[in-house]
Amino acid sequence: MRRALLLLSCLVPATLSAQVRARTLGIAPGVFRPGPLNAITDVAGVAVGHATVSHGDSIRTGVTAILPHGGDLFRERVPAALHVGNGFGKLLGVTQLRELGELETPLLLTCTLCIWQVGDGLAQYMMARPENASVRSINPVVGETNDGALNATRARPGMAAAVQQALAAASTGPVAEGSVGAGHGTVMFGWKGGIGTASRRLPASLGGHTVGVLVQGNYGGVLQMAGVPVGPLLGRYAFQRDVERDAAGRSPGDAGAERGDGSCMIVIATDAPLLARNLERLGARAIMGLARTGSSASNGSGDYVLAFSTNPRVRRSPDASVSTNDELGNDAMSALFQAVTEATEEALYNAMLMATPVSSRAGTVRPLPVDSVRPLLEARGIKP
Repeated sequence: MRRALLLLSCLVPATLSAQVRARTLGIAPGVFRPGPLNAITDVAGVAVGHATVSHGDSIRTGVTAILPHGGDLFRERVPAALHVGNGFGKLLGVTQLRELGELETPLLLTCTLCIWQVGDGLAQYMMARPENASVRSINPVVGETNDGALNATRARPGMAAAVQQALAAASTGPVAEGSVGAGHGTVMFGWKGGIGTASRRLPASLGGHTVGVLVQGNYGGVLQMAGVPVGPLLGRYAFQRDVERDAAGRSPGDAGAERGDGSCMIVIATDAPLLARNLERLGARAIMGLARTGSSASNGSGDYVLAFSTNPRVRRSPDASVSTNDELGNDAMSALFQAVTEATEEALYNAMLMATPVSSRAGTVRPLPVDSVRPLLEARGIKP
């Protein structure tokens, strides 16, 4: 097992990928327009940072940090909620999040067997802040997907340095996507997966609110993009060995054994003034965006949505004896439901299209071949 000390020399700075985003191919789900960055950071104050961990021929993992705002998160807590699509996962800190309906730390994403080390690193980060010198309880929230197809996940390298780097790198600007941070070792539909993001901004007549989504894609199924059955057309989809058996019982040699397993973490930020109940309802609609890409949330898939509101009108102090909140009404939620469905679908496409090849001793996973996808889309009238 490698020592944590060795990790310090193999933290790879996040860089923007040379691949293309979905809109470059003409894929623009839905009717609402994105924010200027088409990213979760279009929600004012939200910051994202990555630490990509690549060591030797076996470690391919990382940490992605999402900060709801730049203030004192422990004393200016944001309303938050969890929606579970399929619960095959190991989330940290979610019982308190659900009980109190609030988030008091940054939200981190990483690999399955790294969450305890990452959670401890986040707790250390929060306790080291001068304003928290007397704090005796911290609830780190850490999500995960299993990147074991490329990463020697049992090695569990010391992740404390990666946590610190991801938090220090957090920026309110453009978000690096693809094979970075917590998406470094992930796989989607048999191609390289990763981190993706997108946003939607509602018209003023619908409140003018922004919804941003960031995903850690690591799942399978029958890939479709803007309704085009890309997976079957490219000859790679879940259950292919069973579906394409010939009369002699033989299967395609390149079909693999993919059955849709994997996981997807979805993080939603919005500036709409929402409390936990409607944030959970918002999270449920993100699963609809996941389904549009071809996921059926298999038995082995952990599909989780963590949603929070940054609006100052609904932030909470742990010292307040009475909480007075000005929450958006239920009837105003429909446009936000549409927006989050659209943004989630697009963020997942961006995770794949912005991915770059990643190799380890387990082999090489290549990204979705854009040059093959483009004509499939254009044949159905989908063009830039």
